Amino acid sequence: MKDYIRELRKKIGHDSVILPGATVLVFNARDELLMLLRTDINCWGVPGGSMEPGESLEDTAKRETFEETGLKVENLALFDVFSGTEMHFIYPNGDECYFVPVVYVTHDATGEINLALDEHSQLGFFPLNDLPEKISPTIVPILEKYKKHAALIP
Repeated sequence: MKDYIRELRKKIGHDSVILPGATVLVFNARDELLMLLRTDINCWGVPGGSMEPGESLEDTAKRETFEETGLKVENLALFDVFSGTEMHFIYPNGDECYFVPVVYVTHDATGEINLALDEHSQLGFFPLNDLPEKISPTIVPILEKYKKHAALIP
């Protein structure tokens, strides 16, 4: 994936690009959300990333979660698809994107945590009512919608 995006950027520079991908809300047995502190923008996020050519979105979700955390996820439940201006992002290097994340939820993660230190500096599980303050701007609307959804579940 990184090679695909890198090659694409060689052709289009920093111009805006639409990036389909997958994001996973991983919950532990205490119903706490797995979050990662990103090194590029120093904000908290959740596992996820861009789809590679020929890859399914569910495979993207599983691959990205494993690459970023070392955890294998199964039993992914489709939560929602996000798009539009709230998914617009400009990286510190000037690369402009409109993300289209397909968001999955799972309570089924196995393996040992092995944080990808080239992308993240910390990892933690947080209750939905006590999330870190500095959250990646494109993750905020996802978490807001999920919290509303979770409040409706008896």
